[in-house]
Amino acid sequence: MLYNKLKEYAGSGIYPMHMPGHKRNPEHMPTGLPIGIDISEIHGFDSLRNPKGVLLETAKLGASLYGSRDAFILINGSTVGILTAIGAHAKHGDKILAVSDCHRSTPNAAELFGLELVYVTPDVDAATGVPCSTTPAAIESALNKDPDITLVIITSPTYEGVVSDVAAISEVVHKAGIPLVVDSAHGAHLGFSGGFPQSAVALGADVVVVSLHKTLPALTQCSMLLACSERADTVGIRRLLAILQTSSPSYVLMASIDHCLRYLESGKDKLFSDYERNLALFSNRVMDLKNLSVLCHGRDPLHSGFFDFDLGKIVVITKDTTISSTTLADVLRAQYKTEIERVFSDYVVAMTSVCDRPEGLVRLADALCAIDANLK
Repeated sequence: MLYNKLKEYAGSGIYPMHMPGHKRNPEHMPTGLPIGIDISEIHGFDSLRNPKGVLLETAKLGASLYGSRDAFILINGSTVGILTAIGAHAKHGDKILAVSDCHRSTPNAAELFGLELVYVTPDVDAATGVPCSTTPAAIESALNKDPDITLVIITSPTYEGVVSDVAAISEVVHKAGIPLVVDSAHGAHLGFSGGFPQSAVALGADVVVVSLHKTLPALTQCSMLLACSERADTVGIRRLLAILQTSSPSYVLMASIDHCLRYLESGKDKLFSDYERNLALFSNRVMDLKNLSVLCHGRDPLHSGFFDFDLGKIVVITKDTTISSTTLADVLRAQYKTEIERVFSDYVVAMTSVCDRPEGLVRLADALCAIDANLK
């Protein structure tokens, strides 16, 4: 394990005549920061740009766990993965197709690489204000209308947990003879349990980008790019990652990625069993909400515009109630010591993960019930 190797090195007595500048000297750094394992790419610790040793082992483990052909370590978040996936599969002047509510890294990639971006806009669920799944028909229509498109990128699951029919979309895209990239930053936990939707890796996507740090035990910025098919240009991916990622990669972050993957490998069954049980506990406790509702939890059904839904997302709908989403977030913070992820106009999004404790989900559920009871 990379973390153990770093700890062993920290205790070896070797003096660091190399970066980083703190030189593993705690006298000059705040207590608690992991400076003992914060090194640069020195002898014996491999190179992120061309991994052949311990970092290659981490990448291979990622590919094995997710079922992809290759995997690439990302320490600049999924943002660098999206930039790379697009840049490696489209050349200057190409048209690419994306969903209108895509992550900002997609239009940034278009600007960076001189691409023309064409959008498909999903419907919005009238009852909740949440954008619906991207449909295969919408992708096919866009490709028929504009046959010059050379790449398709979709988001599944979305920020709100809405999942699209990646398998059917893959068929449409591949029929057009072009690759499909799936921004699955919010879906790093998919594919490890039958209680959640399948991973895009298993559904025909050519490249999938996942953020380990969003829903798994990993530090912020820890992500992976998964090359799933022969359509994935792994040479181009590696070349662009060497350009776009820092030339001084953090071993703290890479150790976190390695630990996360090994943790999944050894304990995913219990991890996800506990996770599903915690989510079911939350869902049962919000069954009697009268004004607020929680998307696809409690008594809220799978909406007709959603192909599937990731129950790990808790989307609390304030639409048509007497409380605004902003006020709901403020009350949760001030009165119930619960900080949610993001506020939208008609709802708030709370993130859960395999690391949530039951009491955290109970606290949120009971808070929502108490707030709901005071609404008129």
